[in-house]
Amino acid sequence: MQSNQVPAAREQTADEQVAHVLSRLTFGARPGDVARVRAMGVDAFIAQQLRPERIADTRLTAWLSQFETLDLSYPEMQKAYPRPADALQRLNAENRNSLSPEDSAEFRRIAEGFRKVTTEVQAARIGRALLTERQLDEVLTDFWLNHFSVFQGKGVNQRFMLAEYENTVIRPRAMGKFRDLLGAVAKSPAMLFYLDNWQSAADSGRPRTTQPRLAAGRNRGLNENYGRELLELHTLGVDGGYTQQDVIDVARALTGWTFLPQRPNQAEIAQSMERDNVRGGRLGRQRAARLVQQNLPEVGKFFFNAGVHDAGAKTVLGHKLRAGRGIEDGEEVLDIVARHPATARHIATKLARRFVSDEPPDELVDRAAETFTRTDGDIREVVRTIITSPEFFSSAAFRSKVKTPFEVVVSALRALDAAPDPSPRTAMVVAQLGQPIYGRQTPDGWPDVASEWMGTGAILNRINFGLAVGANRLPGARPTDWPGAEKLAAADRAAQVDGVIAAFLGGRVSPETREILISGRNPLQTGEATDGERPIPPLQGLAQVVGLAIGSPEFQRR
Repeated sequence: MQSNQVPAAREQTADEQVAHVLSRLTFGARPGDVARVRAMGVDAFIAQQLRPERIADTRLTAWLSQFETLDLSYPEMQKAYPRPADALQRLNAENRNSLSPEDSAEFRRIAEGFRKVTTEVQAARIGRALLTERQLDEVLTDFWLNHFSVFQGKGVNQRFMLAEYENTVIRPRAMGKFRDLLGAVAKSPAMLFYLDNWQSAADSGRPRTTQPRLAAGRNRGLNENYGRELLELHTLGVDGGYTQQDVIDVARALTGWTFLPQRPNQAEIAQSMERDNVRGGRLGRQRAARLVQQNLPEVGKFFFNAGVHDAGAKTVLGHKLRAGRGIEDGEEVLDIVARHPATARHIATKLARRFVSDEPPDELVDRAAETFTRTDGDIREVVRTIITSPEFFSSAAFRSKVKTPFEVVVSALRALDAAPDPSPRTAMVVAQLGQPIYGRQTPDGWPDVASEWMGTGAILNRINFGLAVGANRLPGARPTDWPGAEKLAAADRAAQVDGVIAAFLGGRVSPETREILISGRNPLQTGEATDGERPIPPLQGLAQVVGLAIGSPEFQRR
C-alpha cells in the first residue's frame, strides 16, 4: 500500500491515521515517531506493538537500574526501609526521649529512605511511559493499574506493596488472559490489603480446622469489600445482574484468601488459638503454636488460611458451590465471573472507551465482547479487534479523547524529547494537575471521560502547566531544545508558530488557537499564572509559543 492511500474502511486520512495511532497506542509522539510510523506503515506499527515481548527495551532497562526499591519484595522493603514512627520510638527508648544530633540525623535518613519507597515507584511510572519502546504494552499496563486500582494512602503496608504489585502482578499480564490477570490480582497482597479481604473471616462460628486465624486477628467477620468490587468494578460491571446475596456468597467463598503482613510470635499464635477455642488443653495449644510458628507462610505472600474459611454451601450467579471445600470456592468464583457475558461486555466497553471514544459505538463493543468470549478472555486479541476496527479509524474518533493529567505531562515530555526525571518532582506536577500516581482513594480508578477532567479550574491549570513548561520548569524538558527548535530560534513569529504547530499539534489547529499562538494573549489566562505557588514570569519568543501550544485545546486531546 502506498503511504498516501487510505484503506476503504477507514475515514481518516493517511496522515491522520499516523497521528491517531501515536496518540492512542502511545503516550504521545516523540520527535521522529511520525516519520518512522509513516515509513513502516500504520498496520505494521500496530502489529509490532501487539507483540511487546519481541521489542528490545534496553534504554529503559538501563535507566530503571538506578532505583533501589523496584525489585524488592514486601518483606525486603520492610527490612530495608523501616517506618519512621517505629524508628523514632526505638531512638526515644534507647535515649530516654533525649535525641542527640546523631540520632536526629539517623531519623532523617530513615525518613528519607521511607519516602523513597513511594517516590521511586511514581518516578518509574513516568519514566517508563516516556522511554519505553513497548508503548502499547505500557498504555495497557496503565489501563489495568487503573482498572484494578489500589491506593497508596491505605496504610504503610500498602506502600511496601506497590512496586511488586505493578511489576509482578499487572505488567506481565497486561496482554495475557483476563482470568490469569484477575487471579493474580485476587491473590496479590496489595489488593487483599486495600480491600480488606486479608481480614475477612467466616461468620459461621468456630473454624472448621485446627488452624488459627492468624492474619484475620481481632478483625473477625465477613468483609464484603473485595467481593463487591470484584463484581461491580473488576468483572461484571455495575449493571452486571448480580444481587446482594451474590456479593455475600462471593465474599464467603473468598474467606481465607489472605497474607501475613508480619511474622507473629508464638505467644500471638497461642492467644489466637485460645481465642478461637482450637481443640486441646493449654499445653497442647502452646505446643501447637510452636509448630504453627515454625511452619508459617512467607510474610507478604498469598496463602489460604482454612481456619477462617467459610466452607458452607454457596450460590454465585446461579452456580452451586457445594459445602466442605477450601480454596476451590474462590477459584471457581473467579472462573465464573471471568467468563461471564457481562464481564466480556464490561471489559470490552472500558477498552473501547480507552482507545476509541468516551461513548464507544455499540457495534464495536459487541465485536470486542465476542472476541473476549471466543478467545477465553485474550486481552491482546480484544485490543486487536478494537484498534484495527473502522470505528477506531473513524473521523469521529480523531482527537475525541481528552488526556488525563498523567497523559498531559508525559506527552509534553515526549514531545520535547525530554530526559527522564528520577526525582519526585515530575510526579508532583501530575498530582498538582489532579491525578496523583497511586493516589485514587476509591477503588473505581481515575475517570476516562472528558467531562471529569475539563472543568474551568482544570483548564486553567493545564494552561498554567503549559506556561510552566515554557518557563523551563518541567524537569528534564527544555522548551527551546527539542529537535528542530534551533531552526526556529531566529525565525519570525509566524514561522515559529508554524513550526510549533507541526511539531506539537499534528500540523492542524483551530483559527482561535493559531491567533493565540501568534498574539501571545490567551483570553482564558487572567491574573498571574503560577506553577503551584510560584509565579510564572512572562514568556517571550519560541518558549512562549511552546508554552501556549502545550496549554492549547488541541494538545489536551489525543
